[in-house]
Amino acid sequence: MSSPQSASSSNKGPMAALTLGALGVVYGDIGTSPLYTIKAIFDPSLGLAFSQANILGGLSTLFWSLMLVVSLKYVMLIMRADNEREGGILALLALASKSIGDRARTRTVLTVLGVFGAALFYGDSVLTPAVTVLGAIEGLEVAVPPLKPFVLPISIVLVVALFAMQRRGTAAVGALFGPVMLVWFGVLAAAGIANIAAVPAVLNALNPVHALQFVTHHGLASFLVLGAVFLAVTGAEALYADMGHFGKRPIQLAWFFCTFPALVLNYFGQGALLIGDAKALENPFFLMFPAWAQLPMVGLSTLAAAIASQAVISGAYSITKQAIQLGLLPRSRIVQTSEREVGQIYMPVVNWALFVGVLAAMIGFGNSTTLTFAYGLSVAGTMAITTVLTYFVIRHGWGYPLALCVAATAFFLAIDLAFVAACSMKLLQGGWFPLAMGVVLFTLMMTWRRGRARVNERARANSVPLEAFLAGFAEEEPPRTAGTGVFLTAQPDGVPTALLHNLKHNGVLHGRVVILSIETENIPRVPKEDYIWIETLGRGFYRVRVHLGFMETPDIPRVLEDCGRQGLPFELMQTSFFVNRESYVPSASGGMAMWRQHLFVWMAHLAAKATDYFRIPGNRVVELGAQVRL
Repeated sequence: MSSPQSASSSNKGPMAALTLGALGVVYGDIGTSPLYTIKAIFDPSLGLAFSQANILGGLSTLFWSLMLVVSLKYVMLIMRADNEREGGILALLALASKSIGDRARTRTVLTVLGVFGAALFYGDSVLTPAVTVLGAIEGLEVAVPPLKPFVLPISIVLVVALFAMQRRGTAAVGALFGPVMLVWFGVLAAAGIANIAAVPAVLNALNPVHALQFVTHHGLASFLVLGAVFLAVTGAEALYADMGHFGKRPIQLAWFFCTFPALVLNYFGQGALLIGDAKALENPFFLMFPAWAQLPMVGLSTLAAAIASQAVISGAYSITKQAIQLGLLPRSRIVQTSEREVGQIYMPVVNWALFVGVLAAMIGFGNSTTLTFAYGLSVAGTMAITTVLTYFVIRHGWGYPLALCVAATAFFLAIDLAFVAACSMKLLQGGWFPLAMGVVLFTLMMTWRRGRARVNERARANSVPLEAFLAGFAEEEPPRTAGTGVFLTAQPDGVPTALLHNLKHNGVLHGRVVILSIETENIPRVPKEDYIWIETLGRGFYRVRVHLGFMETPDIPRVLEDCGRQGLPFELMQTSFFVNRESYVPSASGGMAMWRQHLFVWMAHLAAKATDYFRIPGNRVVELGAQVRL
């Protein structure tokens, strides 16, 4: 991924390069929807009569969905709600929470909504690789029919390779994403134009009357088809989530001048093919192409599917990193895969959890058509939550008139909820899969959040005030030893438990004692000049508060270097780091159900070691055990 850029920072890189980069990273998901969307819309199992009128109605509904949901809602409106140029549902949650001020009850409701939306995102991260890779490889059924039995095994091998290469980072292949997707969209448009030229009547679908008739004249059938139409917009959330990597302008240019026209032309081309040949419903995407081009298209589709998969996998890493920083998940190992690009990270636990989920989806559902039944519900839910959170930003953050805010929110929420309801009709046929994933992850996030809050409440109640502790030195000061002791704590106003234990067992203090705390702010990145606050407490004690944004990764050695620039130098070989290794014990007064307490304890066992997460040299760390009752 590219480094963060704002739309106004075109001086940092040519707009064309940023637009090409956005084309590769941002539009991989929505750009591969033609592989399976038209096939799903006109699937005979939905009960819709196969006729030219219904083909035009389905295409019209698809076109206006792209116009209203992607072009108007996301590209033109929601992308204005940036949090210090960052997007995504957790960034939006932080912005909405900041906008409402001190309304604690409203903030709690927004947090629950935002966390559930983030949990649903993981369903998209699992289903996108499964459905796009299968959809691409299924082209072999058209190009080389004898290979049909091998479609699933080949797809599984590709997915194994895709996840195995994640640890190497995307820097080596990232530069190819944009050019490959540019070729992909060019081919989509060319194939669409060729088929539209044969049946130009398909362009009548641009008339919204066809869409209105389609969604109102077929009862349950057209409602079910609406769930399939939603497949065309499932990548829209990525536009907003990846805004910080490229800026608004490049993403908008890539959409209006490349992605949107290419998608519409291809969808209409598939519709024209179906009007002329109903048998093409077997696989309208690949049958758009002449026989000699079908096998090369399988190769190009596979590349596009890998790019789409990479985008959501990287997105899962980013949202997990944000969730950890916001206190929604336990610490997890984060590997920086690029020395230059901060956004390029690899998280082993997330990677292999996604891999298991993708493999289960592919084997369990078997083909892309069945998978499309599961696809959509989680994304539709996230979109509806995004609409609600945006209301609080434009009303309370920007001060727009109440009537305008309510009208705009009601309009888009009505569309979102219609898609949610339509996708819910396939709940038993597969929609339960991403929803179940979302519920599980939501439970984990809220349990960890509540458990950490409980631990912090206990720590505050039992902590010794730092000022009182220092005042006691006037009567008797313990022996001091050379060097610096750095004590990590979440309670900077109290004496760290590790310091008390060290004093109790060893009977000495370091010549210089630093109480270091790390606090996460509701902004993506804290300005360099504001992120470290140093306070001299006397008697060799210092309090250092480190403020980070939810997109930043703690790096204690770098923090110490920056402290030196502010007059508090450190010699790493003369510095010892003291951290608590806490073990949690469920209790009847834990403030949570007993099963949630046990779940919290299990999650705590899985948390990465503080030395790894904070990048502290292992040979300079002293861990002191502490048992904490919940």
